[in-house]
Parts: sequence; structure tokens; C-alpha cells
Amino acid sequence: MNDNEKFDRINALNAELAQLMSNLSANTSSIGDWKIIKVYEARMEGQEDPYDFDSLVAARQATRVRINEIQRELEELINDNAE
Repeated sequence: MNDNEKFDRINALNAELAQLMSNLSANTSSIGDWKIIKVYEARMEGQEDPYDFDSLVAARQATRVRINEIQRELEELINDNAE
């Protein structure tokens, strides 16, 4: 991979990373923190979960796994550039 390809790959990974991290916290995201809070509130009030909690947790975990993969790849690309 030449320097331009590495640069492009790093930029693409950083963009994907930002999007994934935003998905975990954004109030417009289908897997955002706000849904976890709504489930917590419903449980505290003795109500049924407003969302499928297991699916929500699984989607959030898959997002975290991808975030970790991206971070490892970025580290490898950056360390490779430093050498």
C-alpha cells in the first residue's frame, strides 16, 4: 500500500469510526444511548421495555466490536507510517 492509499484508508476509517461512535450516542440513532435510558426508565417504573432490549444490546455490541477493529487497524497503519 503506497502513502496515498494509506492516507485514504486512514481517512475512511476515521470517518467510519466517527459515524459509529455517533450512532452510540446520537438521539436520532436507532441504537443510541437514549434508547437504553428509555428502557431503564420503563423498568424503574415497572413498565414493559419500550424497545427490544436484547436486539438493542446486540447491535450496540456489534458496533463496539467494529470500533475496536477500526482502532486496531488505525494503530497499525499509523505505526507502519512511523517506521
